[in-house]
Amino acid sequence: MPTPAYVLELRRGHGHGLLLLAGVCGVVVRDDLEPGRRHLLLVRRSDTAAWSLPAGIVEPGEQPATTMERELLEETCVVAVAERLAWLVADPEQVYPNGDRCQYLTSVFRCRYVGGEARVGDEESTEVAWVDLAALPPLDERQQQRIRAALDGTGPTRFER
Repeated sequence: MPTPAYVLELRRGHGHGLLLLAGVCGVVVRDDLEPGRRHLLLVRRSDTAAWSLPAGIVEPGEQPATTMERELLEETCVVAVAERLAWLVADPEQVYPNGDRCQYLTSVFRCRYVGGEARVGDEESTEVAWVDLAALPPLDERQQQRIRAALDGTGPTRFER
């Protein structure tokens, strides 16, 4: 995925050192594709070829929910509304192939589908699909936790200690 300009600027002064960045992740739910079936919007990442939930980095001056809605439109051509903050979590440190180190403070949103045809919208993914909740492809544990948090009713936001 392309690195935002402000992160590149931080890297010029901070090198490969650990950056704490605000991230978003969206669990977009759709109940109208097949009677009695729930579908989730997934993307196949171009960097790892793994299926995942749509995600992105909050830009300076942007609200996290607005970021989520923007990222969904840019990456998947889907219009959705962030309805609920389901989980706020500091993800484990990530080290990129070039040595850059990041830790994301991720806001996981449950989102409602509004419109648009799911398709690849940028270079960050190679596929975009509505996937039946009962037939999800292999997803890592963090992705599964995000889905559970978003689908777990409308209770309070989850957070870790």
